[in-house]
Amino acid sequence: MGEFGLIDLLAKMAGGGDERLLIGIGDDAAAWQGDDSIQLASVDSFIQGVHYNPAITPWQEAGWKALAVKLSDIAAMGGIPRYALVSLALPTDTEVDDVKNLYTGMLKLAKQYGVTIIGGDISNAPLVAISITILGSSPTKQILTRAAAQPGEMVAVTGRLGAAAAGLEVLSKGRKLDPEAATRLKNAFLHPTPRIAEGRLLVEQGVKTAIDISDGLIADLGQICKASQVGARIEVERVPVEPTVKTAFSERALELALSGGEDYELLFTASAEVVDKVKKAASCPVTAIGEITAGELVTLVDKQGNPFKLDRAGWEHFTNR
Repeated sequence: MGEFGLIDLLAKMAGGGDERLLIGIGDDAAAWQGDDSIQLASVDSFIQGVHYNPAITPWQEAGWKALAVKLSDIAAMGGIPRYALVSLALPTDTEVDDVKNLYTGMLKLAKQYGVTIIGGDISNAPLVAISITILGSSPTKQILTRAAAQPGEMVAVTGRLGAAAAGLEVLSKGRKLDPEAATRLKNAFLHPTPRIAEGRLLVEQGVKTAIDISDGLIADLGQICKASQVGARIEVERVPVEPTVKTAFSERALELALSGGEDYELLFTASAEVVDKVKKAASCPVTAIGEITAGELVTLVDKQGNPFKLDRAGWEHFTNR
């Protein structure tokens, strides 16, 4: 089909339909009518053999997840995603149907959140590399950052944790579970759901600090503490572990929830009063798991207050293999 034929095909799949979009795929750059809100942008790569394994992640699921990861970044800022730029690096023997399936996965998720794919690039490479830039905005003057946590605030998290890491183990290691549990965990890993509505709710309730859980609860909390120059004390028994993970991985469930990563839930800090308001307004579970302290370390304790040892905090590029 060639580069330009593939671009034409993907342009037809992506379509348009956004009334603010002036020029979409096909020109040297996209153009749209802006507004006076805070603008947000985030870019990331999704590389074969580094971020995903094609043996356990089909093309359509790779497309979904590559986009979901970026939408989650906008959610963590309390924003609304608007547009996506998708750059593909592909081996020369890549089948057209595989690329169509990749885009089908992205477009299914994009449609759910009103996101329009407005351009990108295609080039040749030895391995598949998907690079997505998300452009979004905040409809208010407020956004969430990592650098506003204050001592005395509660640490809280949306949803339940550990399912994605457990799903990866089911897919990669062939762990035998009952079919319903296996499907649930696999889906958590392959089809993460970005918490866009919850991010907006946090802003509306006065939360100022948040991050999405991509590398692991403790690793990502460490990013908040570093940016805010604070510490944190987490009571591990309060961490909300996905029930299916407790059943299937009883001896390791807490470890998966604390350091497994890729849950893409929102981790945030706020006063006890604000956390309570978020709990009442949210459509998903919200759990307080600890508090921000004046130190510079993240400490873990059990229900008796004794130190809890965790071998690994989460994923880190260049050190994880």
